[in-house]
Amino acid sequence: MELQLPPKVTDRAFAQIDAINASAGAVKSLRVAVEGGGCSGFQYDIKLDDPADDDLIIEKDGIKVLIDPISLPFLQNATIDYTRELIGARFTIDNPNATASCGCGTSFSI
Repeated sequence: MELQLPPKVTDRAFAQIDAINASAGAVKSLRVAVEGGGCSGFQYDIKLDDPADDDLIIEKDGIKVLIDPISLPFLQNATIDYTRELIGARFTIDNPNATASCGCGTSFSI
């Protein structure tokens, strides 16, 4: 049985959150949540937010990524990253729990 670990956040993702905060002149955290819906059954909801009391907080140099307790089991052992591609730049999630995903990368099934 694979050990269940909280998601990892790459240095690129932390750097992008910091850049977004610097350009907005505010200090927000990146919330990564899993919701029902999407073309594969579940979808990621990634947005800037403030911490809640029951969030798992992954922090580096004061920059925070938040995961609520409902989403956490779906994100065990996942990697949260930020990529720049020809189609654009975005936060991505490499999720070993997903058995299938759609082409957009924001919807998956377990």
